[in-house]
Amino acid sequence: MVQQVSGQDDQGEKSNIAQVVLEIRGNVAHITFDHVAARNAMTVGMYQRLQSICLELAQNSSVRVAIFRGAGGRSFVSGSDIAQFALFQDGQDGVRYEQGIDDYLSPLATLPIPTIAVIDGMAVGGGLAIASCCDFRISTPDAKFGVPIAKTLGNCLSASNIAWLVAHLNINIVKRMLLLAEMISASELLKQGYLLACYEQEQLAKEADNLAERLSKLAPITQKSSKLVLARLIKNQLPDCHDLISETYGSKDFKNGVASFLQGQPPLWIGS
Repeated sequence: MVQQVSGQDDQGEKSNIAQVVLEIRGNVAHITFDHVAARNAMTVGMYQRLQSICLELAQNSSVRVAIFRGAGGRSFVSGSDIAQFALFQDGQDGVRYEQGIDDYLSPLATLPIPTIAVIDGMAVGGGLAIASCCDFRISTPDAKFGVPIAKTLGNCLSASNIAWLVAHLNINIVKRMLLLAEMISASELLKQGYLLACYEQEQLAKEADNLAERLSKLAPITQKSSKLVLARLIKNQLPDCHDLISETYGSKDFKNGVASFLQGQPPLWIGS
């Protein structure tokens, strides 16, 4: 049986529709990020739909595995919608935004079934966070991963988000992503263990299905308890970093970074 449901922000033209589509085939849920015109950048509506899909799947005992991928074959998720940042007034807007991202992604990170991210193209910013919330990642050899906010917007991530990235990528790679704004190659992350495997684009769907079938044959309660113990270990005793988030989002550098990004100009950092 195949079920299909989508949640979307209709922006007027079909090519600009931003949606997250859920399709259930047998005991596998297929979730697609579809905002091709913006390389699958996540709008608030898309984050909210992702959250609701994961909450729905957590209650669906017939689904054994979930597969996440981006539409269009060029990008998994290229980040978040930047235009929303132009409306921020002060640092507290940033604190609320980062808390919102944590809330949207928490049901994915704690989904009680195995999850697979299928990455062809870029997993950047919010896309890296989503991929990291999944249990396994497979990608094309040319995929790129990063959070280049030190070069683009001048914002920051929540303590929860950084803790999750460090647990999956190690602190040295996360520093390269956040402090040097480096994009890390699939080949390096395959050696590091972040990626389970790399395949050519035409093989990705088949290999994802094969992995899902393998996972679906194993003990589901063991899988659930094992991944949720790991998730709780990562989240345990996180520090309160609201002061740092507020300072960053309330800075002139952040406002300048957003304005420069939307104008297609390089930002000028002043350190305040």
